Amino acid sequence: MRQRDRFIDGLRALAILGVVIGHWMVGALVATPTGLRIDSPLRHLEGLHPVTWLLQMLGLFFLVGGYTAAQGLRRARARGETDAQWVRRRLWRIGRPVLAATVILAVALPLLVVLGLGASTARTTVVLFLQPLWFMGVYAVITALTPYALRLDRRGGLRVVLAFAAAVAVVDVLRFGPDVEPAAVGYLSVLPAWFFAYQLGVAWSAGRVGRRVAAGLLAAGLTVFVLLLAVLEYPVSIVSVPGSARSNSNPPSLMVPALAAIQIGVVLLLRGPIERLLRRPRVWAVVTGLNLSAMSVFTWHQVALVGVSELARRVGPLPGLGDAPASAGWVAARFAWYPVLALALAGIVVMVRRYENPVTVAPSREHDAVVTR
Repeated sequence: MRQRDRFIDGLRALAILGVVIGHWMVGALVATPTGLRIDSPLRHLEGLHPVTWLLQMLGLFFLVGGYTAAQGLRRARARGETDAQWVRRRLWRIGRPVLAATVILAVALPLLVVLGLGASTARTTVVLFLQPLWFMGVYAVITALTPYALRLDRRGGLRVVLAFAAAVAVVDVLRFGPDVEPAAVGYLSVLPAWFFAYQLGVAWSAGRVGRRVAAGLLAAGLTVFVLLLAVLEYPVSIVSVPGSARSNSNPPSLMVPALAAIQIGVVLLLRGPIERLLRRPRVWAVVTGLNLSAMSVFTWHQVALVGVSELARRVGPLPGLGDAPASAGWVAARFAWYPVLALALAGIVVMVRRYENPVTVAPSREHDAVVTR
């Protein structure tokens, strides 16, 4: 059995934690007589907008995905497996937990409505469950293109990474230029914006990304990030703010690869301290748990939030659960609920984790980018 790469597992766990912590913070569910409606503290508290720079770590997830997918495909080829076989197996691993969750909710929600679940809460559950799945769609498409990513890396190396960032910049010019309807062209940036970090992971797996490149990523990312904010007046929040006319994430702007470059540069430069931290048994236990149940955590964390919030609504709106997210006090109260939310999520994960294990496929020694056994 191959020895696990703790650094890779640590980065994946960090990205997943960022997703969960971020969604639990920006996803305020306000109690109404008919159930829960969606709100966000980002709408009311502009001071929270810079916090999204720390919590949106999907660039790290795509980096790790590209790195491990490239390694896995190379090993599969060495075993005589075709690219198509590898892609099918990998997409099944990614999609199986999502498919299972969709079926479970499709059966459970109508029954819960019959038993008294409010229509507003049922609708909120569906919306929050589906919202993050855009990420899985993009990730699946990019994963399917891994054989081409390896070919591009062989031919162009890091120049391909820069080309993806340049493509996003071109789309931004068209998107935010005069006499252009943003929605008409903005979504052309979806693949290049996220392929940036994935292709960087492919290059990293080929030995093209060392400390010098990491320092360059950090410097370039910071330069572009500051330019976009201070000169070009891009939105401060890296995620969408309800009611805002512009968004950095839907569709992704140049802020997305710029932030990814900063985060990737930082973690690669801090690899030594991070690996020492991961040698601590308690830290490694958390990282291992998140990696073993990564897709379950990602798929169900919003449902856990709705479940806890609905129980609180039936008791009476509680600070941080059910009240309007209009003050710093709400933020503090929401953080105080995190242990309860984590326990609820852990309970769900225990029940559904078996859906992360692939079936009717040959055993593989591949180190999966999303789920590892």
